[in-house]
Amino acid sequence: MRKIILFFTVCWLATYFNYGQNTTEKISTSAKNVSILKKEFIIPALNSISHKIWVYLPPNYDNNSKKYSVIYMHDGQNLFDNATSYIGEWEVDETLNNLYKTTGKGFIVVGIENGGEERINEYTPWKHEKYGGGKGAIYIDFIVQTLKPYIDATYRTKKQAKYTGLIGSSLGGLISYYGGLKYPTVFGKIGALSTSFWFSSEVENFTKQNAQTKQVKLFLLVGGKEGENMVLDTQKTEKLLLETGFKQKYLKTKINPNGNHNEAFWKSEFLEIVTWLYNIK
Repeated sequence: MRKIILFFTVCWLATYFNYGQNTTEKISTSAKNVSILKKEFIIPALNSISHKIWVYLPPNYDNNSKKYSVIYMHDGQNLFDNATSYIGEWEVDETLNNLYKTTGKGFIVVGIENGGEERINEYTPWKHEKYGGGKGAIYIDFIVQTLKPYIDATYRTKKQAKYTGLIGSSLGGLISYYGGLKYPTVFGKIGALSTSFWFSSEVENFTKQNAQTKQVKLFLLVGGKEGENMVLDTQKTEKLLLETGFKQKYLKTKINPNGNHNEAFWKSEFLEIVTWLYNIK
């Protein structure tokens, strides 16, 4: 069963490598309050790829002087625009625009495009004996030391950890989980969706060493149709977190029996994740 899950997940990951080859006939669906930064971001210690950075601003951003919570998200090409996504977008912009209309709550979202064939390296803190990877610490350090300071200096942000989120899926879920526990004074809201806990057994030791934080709020999501081991791995991680000292009130685990390992699933759950993490009623 585990081999089947690994094969399925790796095949899904491969879709990111050539996403740009499938965008020519697609129509852009990104909202007017989404843009791509002109500034070039290269992470020399990681690779030579220029990572595009997408920025979503609240609908009323230009009409007031408020400061906003910031959510950092991975796989930026799949978050806002069907024209750049390979197998569908998350519709983060539409979801948050609607949330603003109904609640008045606004967010800044920073979407970091993955490096294509370098995605596994970027989103994994540890190496896999077959699939490689293991440069995730460099990627997270880039967000903490370079990107976040730039965003905080450029936009009206609430800089504290309790206002700063990190959300991703699959390997993006793994690097979000890692980043949140490694830097609890930077990221206070973590969304780890369909997390690839299978990638390395090192995640267990890492959890034991870092789960005592009392500053992080964590949402774990997994789908019942992603495979039995995906669910079991998530439940195992939840149990380990609680045993190690992570507070129950700051942890939510959701198993959607109909959830698959794809953008459609994550899109459907995104609103609930954000509203729970930020206590929006």
